[in-house]
Amino acid sequence: MAEQKPKFVGKLEWPVTVQLGRGMEGAISNESTIGYVDGEKGWLVYRGYNIFDLAEHSTYEETCYLLLFGKLPTKKEYEDFYMKLVGYRAVPNKVIELMKGLPKEVHPMAALRTGVSLLGCFDPKADDVTVENDTEIAIKLIARTSTVAAAWARIRKGLEPVDPDPSLGHAANFLYMATGEKPDDFTARVMDICLILHADHGMNASTFTSMVINSSLSDLYSTVVGGIGSLKGPLHGGANERALAEVMTIKDEDDAVRYVKDAIVQKKKIMGFGHRVYKAYDPRAKVLGQYSQKVTQMKGMENLYKIAKKVEEEVIAAYGERGIFPNVDFYSGTIYYALGIDVPLFTPIFAVSRVAGWCARVLEYLPINRIFRPRAVYVGAMEQKYTPIDQR
Repeated sequence: MAEQKPKFVGKLEWPVTVQLGRGMEGAISNESTIGYVDGEKGWLVYRGYNIFDLAEHSTYEETCYLLLFGKLPTKKEYEDFYMKLVGYRAVPNKVIELMKGLPKEVHPMAALRTGVSLLGCFDPKADDVTVENDTEIAIKLIARTSTVAAAWARIRKGLEPVDPDPSLGHAANFLYMATGEKPDDFTARVMDICLILHADHGMNASTFTSMVINSSLSDLYSTVVGGIGSLKGPLHGGANERALAEVMTIKDEDDAVRYVKDAIVQKKKIMGFGHRVYKAYDPRAKVLGQYSQKVTQMKGMENLYKIAKKVEEEVIAAYGERGIFPNVDFYSGTIYYALGIDVPLFTPIFAVSRVAGWCARVLEYLPINRIFRPRAVYVGAMEQKYTPIDQR
């Protein structure tokens, strides 16, 4: 039997005919060379490069360059790009001062959304919507979203933000700004890999949100604010918090077996499993599962990994034939928790990474831009007669 060809690959002749499901399932928004997800095969590709190779050999900075410019950089291109990111890390003091006025209990994603919006207010070229200018803003946003997220990690605890350290890479610097402590090389590399794995993932909800906003030729800051708002939802980026919360209620491996059986009987969704696109094992979860084991061992939390692994085994035994496997959210939370990162900061880390994908996608679309304008099918009344308010 011939192997089935990958779906959603190849040049399109517009207009196209698709079979559309609720939630725009099956819809095609545009053509792209940035990233590809094959849910049947369990593939994730950035610009033609397999995610396993990038996670093993690349850095987040290099991956950002790849996403933005379509190729791996030369040594000189990498050094110039790296130094530009370092130079853009610092944010205006007024942004930090205004963020200090936010309620401390506000969700970090709401604070991040506000902080990025403030960045746009202090950029005099924010509304110059050209590929050249927006590429420069994209580099600023990649550098500064990290700084804003880390600043809020401290402000919410009543602590002063930590200035960026130009001697540290992007991932290490984020951890340093968030915790006040410079991470060891292994910890920094684990965070670097997490950022690589989350940088892009096809036309997901937050990416599509970003593209819709930018298609109106709104500024890139507003575009990213919209992406953050979409990612905040518990059905998208917020799922990693809920996945860890469920695992933390389980005492041991035997309890994990009971937990899964009870969930099956009650027909309860087990967070961190299943995916709208993947019907095979999420490749990001494969990488993160390995690092979850290493990090939890290093931090004396191996029981957390053992419980998660047992949950995975039980869920796959029950639902694997139906294409339900761990997704990226299941193991990412165990890693962040073992690294001592507060749970409410999990989703902002997702945004710190995904900003690269959001920006790359809108920059690719901008030269051929056409505003997105789908239709809704009206099912309401047509010929209602108006009744004056005193007669109703």
